[in-house]
Amino acid sequence: MTTTSQVAVHRAEALLFFTLLQLTVIVLAGRVGGALALRLRQSAAVGEIIVGILLGPSLFGLLAPETFAWVFRSAPPEPMAMLSQIGLILLMFQIGLEFDFSHLTETRNRHATLLVAAASLLLPFALGFGFGYLTAPRLSPESNVLGSALFVATAFSITALPILGRIMIEFDITRTRLGVIAISAAAINDVIGWLMLALVTALSSAAFVAGDFVLRVAMVAGFFVVSWFLVRPAMKRIVAMAPPRGGALSNNLLGVLLAAVFVSAMCTYQIGIFAIFGGFMLGVLLHDEPELVKAWKERIGHFVTVFFLPIFFTYTGLRTNIGGLDSVEAWGWCSLLIALATIGKFGGAYVAARIAGLGHHESSILGIMMNTRALMELIVINVGYDLGVISQQVFTMLVLMAIVSTIVTTPGLRAWLPRLGAMQRR
Repeated sequence: MTTTSQVAVHRAEALLFFTLLQLTVIVLAGRVGGALALRLRQSAAVGEIIVGILLGPSLFGLLAPETFAWVFRSAPPEPMAMLSQIGLILLMFQIGLEFDFSHLTETRNRHATLLVAAASLLLPFALGFGFGYLTAPRLSPESNVLGSALFVATAFSITALPILGRIMIEFDITRTRLGVIAISAAAINDVIGWLMLALVTALSSAAFVAGDFVLRVAMVAGFFVVSWFLVRPAMKRIVAMAPPRGGALSNNLLGVLLAAVFVSAMCTYQIGIFAIFGGFMLGVLLHDEPELVKAWKERIGHFVTVFFLPIFFTYTGLRTNIGGLDSVEAWGWCSLLIALATIGKFGGAYVAARIAGLGHHESSILGIMMNTRALMELIVINVGYDLGVISQQVFTMLVLMAIVSTIVTTPGLRAWLPRLGAMQRR
């Protein structure tokens, strides 16, 4: 007779089997997608995103539904979801490490960052709200019109901080003035975007309290102050006690770093701007430790990008069905959505950069980079879909917008960066 413990062991082994099967498919497919993208002179991240979509019902589920169901539906999604989130947190820590934020000590760079962040937030928000409000009765008829409009506006306003960071790393512009302005403006956009998402969530659930929202904003500000003035000195002392040597991290230092990243992520989760910002913030605190940056990249960085990141793209791909856009009208709305989102981000960033005194080429590059959405957009629209403020059709449109806006980033940078002359390193 089968005992309860035997049944539990069997279930655990079955869950492990299907989780390993999914990981095998995802890692290999991610490598193929990344390699093909590089051969097409695209960012590897673009290939990983598209492969993730193709592994979902849009292609794999359409061509081989039984095999698709066996691979991806035979086990609950929670293990893959948790792995993807851990990977994102570690990636954000790595991106924070990569950037030289000393450029922001110059007044003109701070001024440009704030102007670009504000303009690339406000213009796309206005366009997204207008589109969402006017089309909600037709495209998301089951949703609250105001909630749907606010959500689409928020989705338009997001810049993909992790993927933008990865693309900048591939182009080796993380320590340039333009790179730091772009990543700083993107970080500001996304923090405000998460606060807006929290507002939309509260409104959608009829749980909005003005005092609670103001408190959350104050907690975000307090987190940044405590991180910079208390956590940063403490972490730098810890690094000094066991300094990385020859590109190697000691086991003790690695353990402390991982624990600090996770604690920081838990803090930002608790204050309502999602865990990945905790990882990014800790990386920013230690960005001026060159030996640490080098050692992390050599020991941990490649594993994060090869193993963890493709999991999230596939997780989103499993929820995306391009076949849901089954009419000329639907594709017309999708094209308009993509056009408005692009005009909002590129146009807002370009005009603000010009006002801040940057040249035409520099402003164009900033506009291209700020229009990159990809990963953060996918996170946001998954939340909106779960909240029920957008339909499956609008969800798919926003996924396509995220993909298109990311695909154009790499060729745009290839076209404009050489015009600056030695990429204006300073």
